[in-house]
Amino acid sequence: MDTELASFIREHKDLTRRFFLRLGAVGASSFSALPLFCSDDGQDPALDRKIREIESWLTLQDGFRDVSRGNPRPHSLDEAKRKKVGLTRDTWSLEVLSDPENKASLGRQLTKKDNTAFTFKHLMRLAKTRAVRFPKVMTCLNIGCPLGNGIWEGVPLREVLWLTQPGRNLRRVFYHGYHNDDPEQMFRSSLPVGRVLEDLYDLPPVILCYKLNGQWLEPRRGAPVRVVVPEAYGFKNIKWLSHLYLTNDWRANDTYGEQNNDVDSPLKTFCDPFPLPSSVKTGQPVPVTGYAQVGISGLSKVQVWIHNDAEKLPPEDEYFLKAPWRDATILPPPKSWGGGLADNRIPSPTYGFDPKTGQPRTWPIRLSRAHWAVLLPGLPAGKYTLRCRTIDSNGAAQPLPRPFRKSGRAKIGEMPLTVEA
Repeated sequence: MDTELASFIREHKDLTRRFFLRLGAVGASSFSALPLFCSDDGQDPALDRKIREIESWLTLQDGFRDVSRGNPRPHSLDEAKRKKVGLTRDTWSLEVLSDPENKASLGRQLTKKDNTAFTFKHLMRLAKTRAVRFPKVMTCLNIGCPLGNGIWEGVPLREVLWLTQPGRNLRRVFYHGYHNDDPEQMFRSSLPVGRVLEDLYDLPPVILCYKLNGQWLEPRRGAPVRVVVPEAYGFKNIKWLSHLYLTNDWRANDTYGEQNNDVDSPLKTFCDPFPLPSSVKTGQPVPVTGYAQVGISGLSKVQVWIHNDAEKLPPEDEYFLKAPWRDATILPPPKSWGGGLADNRIPSPTYGFDPKTGQPRTWPIRLSRAHWAVLLPGLPAGKYTLRCRTIDSNGAAQPLPRPFRKSGRAKIGEMPLTVEA
């Protein structure tokens, strides 16, 4: 078992043990039934794989799940090739241009041809006074489960935009990264210029990111520089950034738009359970734990409902709004953040954290994730389905308010359970 996973299991075990011990003798005895904390001996392989996917609150850079594109994928290039194509800190540069098809009025463009392209040295110069950090969970729109959670550091994108001295006719920012000089491999995204210029709804700024969890970005994570949009799914957070186009076009140009996805959907709030015991005995309390992604609308509750499969589901209730849901407990912040942080301390300043104590100002933190737990009463023999859902800060129950798949996963989490006599 790798060090990061072992650290997570110890921390999750500590959090949940405190929770179940508060419930007395029944909770304490039930705690040991959680497969997350059982010996690996004789463990079901599928369960073992799922357990090994679980991460600490912050994820090590090499622990992020990888959905990179390209043939070859840019991060797989050797160092000599990466230097040649501008994917190292000493060779990286960013061209900032007026869109030739829908021109924005710029006082100047930043180009390699004129030797005015924006370089990593320029970025570090701005970072001395403009750098920001914020926690963000990175999630793929079409996969659903989080790819990893980190503290991302960078310079607001608007700082570079203003260097072009923009005037009239600027409505969107188009951007893309290195793609093996093959137009067919280009992966594009875009943002309304208003989101780049202003930090709306108490959100951190869109950044040109160069560090993750206090360490330089690694090639697999988009080094040397990538875009990070705090509230957005992964496809907006373009890796290996190389070009910005300032445009008067009012339409998005995102590659995901061409693939029939909602390109303006911010992160949703949802939850999933961790593995349950393969079976429990009749009348034995059932301990349940899991994680929640805290989306743009925050998180106020996690709820669970266990249903006997022999009984009919509630009729005409697609989202189970009338089911007998039971509140779970959202667990407190961990003592160990993970992610390889120096001295296990959140860098200061970081959005959402007190700079003196290094602790979160509120919990759970929006646009990140949290853990939860509940002890369910014993059940008669039979086959059951456990379901879990979130209630966001506006009172909307998962999968609402945005249940549609094209705008990101929101399906109610499910897990089977067998109760034996």
